[in-house]
This record gives sequence, C-alpha cells and structure tokens, in this order.
Amino acid sequence: MAKKKQTSDPNYKVIAESRRARFDYAIEDDIECGIMLEGSEVKALRGGGSNIADSYAAVENGELWLVNAYIPPYEQAKLFKHEERRRRKLLVSRKELSDLWNATQRKGMTLVPLVLYFNHKGRAKIKLGIAKGKKNRDKRASEAKRDWSRQKQRLLKDAR
Repeated sequence: MAKKKQTSDPNYKVIAESRRARFDYAIEDDIECGIMLEGSEVKALRGGGSNIADSYAAVENGELWLVNAYIPPYEQAKLFKHEERRRRKLLVSRKELSDLWNATQRKGMTLVPLVLYFNHKGRAKIKLGIAKGKKNRDKRASEAKRDWSRQKQRLLKDAR
C-alpha cells in the first residue's frame, strides 16, 4: 500500500514576514540564509512576536549581518538573556556572499529580509530579497495593477 503524502510539514512555520518590502522594493532575486542565534532567541522565536519589518542585511568585512531585527525577550531565561535588536550573523556560502557584495556595492541594490521561518528540519532561516527601491510612481502603478486584478476576479466570479 502506498504511503500518504503529507500536505503540510509540521516543522515548517513562518515566524515573521515583511509584507511591506514587496510594496517598497522591486525584488529581483531572493536567497535563503541561516541565522546564528542564541538559545533564548530560538525559544523566543518559537513563542512568536518577532518583527523584521524595520530590518535590513548588510555585507561588512566579508560577513553578512542582519541589522535591527526584533526578537522579543524570553521570559524564562534568567541567566542567559539576549538583546532584542542585536546584529545577527547570517550564514551563506562564499560564492553567494561575493554575489551579494557585488549586487550591493556595484549595482546599488539593497538586501531586504522577506520572511523569517523555521524550515522542515526545524532550523531558523531567513529569506533575503535582492531589491531595488521603487519610486512613488512605481508604487502607484503596482497598486493600480493589484486593484485591477482584484476587480477582474470579481467580474469573472459574477459572470459565472
């Protein structure tokens, strides 16, 4: 008898999402990175309440850093507490790091965190978007396009 395929992975869980990033930036490409976390940070992430909306990533001294990401304090940690908005090192391969450095330094792109999540193995990962900032006219155009697609769906639904 064939095994049933699991539709949803019990370990996969989205912790924080920056929905505003797709509105403010034109995302060219994305990359998955690991994060170096302390034990109390992992427990706090499992509890929820983190925020990556105001954060960004930067390549400094040959390393990739996540700056200004908020992870709430873990109340049960008495002795080994963590800072909420400390800089956290991101883990990528050397080739990916050089590509990110080229994108930010030479092409003028920005590294924007899109999603912070636990993958299927239960490890914390972050998806970074390699992005270029949008102008106000671009934002208006994308908003008009989104409104039109919503209206088109309504019309198609009513036509049935």
